[in-house]
Amino acid sequence: MCVLLQLVLLPLPWQIRRFLLCRLFHYKIDKSAKIGMSIIMARELVMGPHSRIQHGVICKAIDRLMLGEDSGIANFTFITGFGSERECFGHFAHVKDRRCELILGRSAGITSRHFVDCNGGVYIDDFATVAGIRSQILTHSIDVYSNRQDAQPVHIGRYCFVGTGCIILPGSILPDYCVLAAGSVLTKAQRETSSLYAGVPAILKKNLDVKNVPYFWRNKRVVD
Repeated sequence: MCVLLQLVLLPLPWQIRRFLLCRLFHYKIDKSAKIGMSIIMARELVMGPHSRIQHGVICKAIDRLMLGEDSGIANFTFITGFGSERECFGHFAHVKDRRCELILGRSAGITSRHFVDCNGGVYIDDFATVAGIRSQILTHSIDVYSNRQDAQPVHIGRYCFVGTGCIILPGSILPDYCVLAAGSVLTKAQRETSSLYAGVPAILKKNLDVKNVPYFWRNKRVVD
């Protein structure tokens, strides 16, 4: 029913649609924020000033989607999860304090055609970018030893850059001011900031001089 209602609202002018989304779904959408022709089925949606969700984004069955000021999610990104209202099915019952959510910090960005699994929580900090296309952020998998679904959060630090076609697995951390090279598979929590990680699995390749990488001290989301 909620999906059908959102489909009915799609053709309406944005300001009318925004008013109805806030009134009917209790979403909190800043007056300067905007959602394109997308379906957002999160129990809670918070969009800060000048944040954007572009066309063709599908977000389903998560508890919380939050976009900080000037953050954005680009076209045809698929966001999914198994929210708390569905825990009666028994999945993730052993995971204490699980948060099925996607949180983007200030001026953080996800470009087009990515897949984001939010079951364990995905946290993309200020000015970080999931770039290119077809990267996968996964926060849950089957634990073959316990024969059950397990979930762990993924953290992408401040000013990080995730190259095209990467896979980020449950429990992974990309520290602040880091680059994950295209096609890499991040399998665990890394600790060294200001570094380049690459490979399958991704390992530390070299340290980066933040002062000589303008991407790391820019003051807006979009790179000209």
